[in-house]
Amino acid sequence: MKTDPSCPRCGRAVRPPGLWTSAWQCDAHGPVSPLQPVRTPNTSALEALLPQSRVPVWVPWPLPTGWVVTGFAEAGDDRSGALGIAVALSGPDPLGGVGEAVIVAEAPGVGLGARLAGLEGPDPGDGLDTRAADAKVRFEGHEIPLWNLDLGRDRAGYTGEALSQWLWVIFASADTALLMCEINALRDLRDINDGGVAFEPPFGAPSPFLSGELAPRSP
Repeated sequence: MKTDPSCPRCGRAVRPPGLWTSAWQCDAHGPVSPLQPVRTPNTSALEALLPQSRVPVWVPWPLPTGWVVTGFAEAGDDRSGALGIAVALSGPDPLGGVGEAVIVAEAPGVGLGARLAGLEGPDPGDGLDTRAADAKVRFEGHEIPLWNLDLGRDRAGYTGEALSQWLWVIFASADTALLMCEINALRDLRDINDGGVAFEPPFGAPSPFLSGELAPRSP
């Protein structure tokens, strides 16, 4: 069942644009890019998402062994396009069981990545680049530095900047972040047909982490 848009930072219901403003409004955070319902992981959902995206739709490529794409979420509307994109991934946890990860690309101030990381947000904050990067990934021959975030015991994350947008890589549980050693490069799914060669990531069952963290909340 389709749900109404919500605040990407807190999950509260948002008010649509009206006579006096063109922005969606959250009672707690003011003007926001509305978070749309989580999309199921399949080709048709991806094809519907890509034309709306104003930011990269990142996936690690190659994917870690046994990992699949397990959902999509976007923040934005028909006027703005999607200014924040989350791609969920699931697969074997290095220490056993099933691990979850979400990669977020977003414009500054959207707050979707911070919410999934369990931070107040909306952005990672200042000072990241005052210390050495904790990890690096490559995109089209360029290195993207990432900094480790202290997120507690239930999740782990890295953040940085790529193509003038925030990039977040969030793992649940924290142990799953060991996979960062296997993530060497990213691919932007907006280039799914780049070079005339069709590219389709493998899909799996919907991510419980993504749907659970982005479930609408009461005011």
